[in-house]
Amino acid sequence: LAEIASINKRQVDVIPLEFSDEQGESALQLTLVQGIARSQHMDYILQKAVELGVSKIVPVITEFSNVQMDPQREDRKIQHWQKIIIGACEQSGRDMLPKITTPMPLMQWLAVDDNTKKLLLHPREGQGLASVPLLDKSLTLLSGPEGGFSPAEVEQAVAAGYVSVELGPRVLRTETAAVAAVSICQALWGDMG
Repeated sequence: LAEIASINKRQVDVIPLEFSDEQGESALQLTLVQGIARSQHMDYILQKAVELGVSKIVPVITEFSNVQMDPQREDRKIQHWQKIIIGACEQSGRDMLPKITTPMPLMQWLAVDDNTKKLLLHPREGQGLASVPLLDKSLTLLSGPEGGFSPAEVEQAVAAGYVSVELGPRVLRTETAAVAAVSICQALWGDMG
């Protein structure tokens, strides 16, 4: 609830009066760690993941990533992603903006992830999501880029406590896998279904 203080051609100033957190946030604290994908695919993943209720997004650079992050343009890329996140929050009626980190190498993320439940999307390798026990309402979901993960990255993720899970008998595109996995997690442990 807010009061309009002033309006002109380019701006509306409002004074916040009261906050109501009545909708939009899932009880499941889901962190999506996403191998950076090509522009339109990454945009789609971010948009749909936010609409589905992720609370944090960590873009990671992997061995088979098709996208090279240019340090000169990293700030603009993050600002672009932040706009997508804001738009997705507006679309889905979320009260809180999910945090997005600056892109980092996958190995750097594996060293700092302290979640108790960590799932690695790995086609045809692992158990189905429905067979994974979730003791609390917090998990990390690691999804690869277009090229998938290298065998060394899979090995290092498993050594860091990730459990390999699959989404069925078909190999999915990166944007399909991330959205499907987030949807399944929300249906199993979150607020969907």
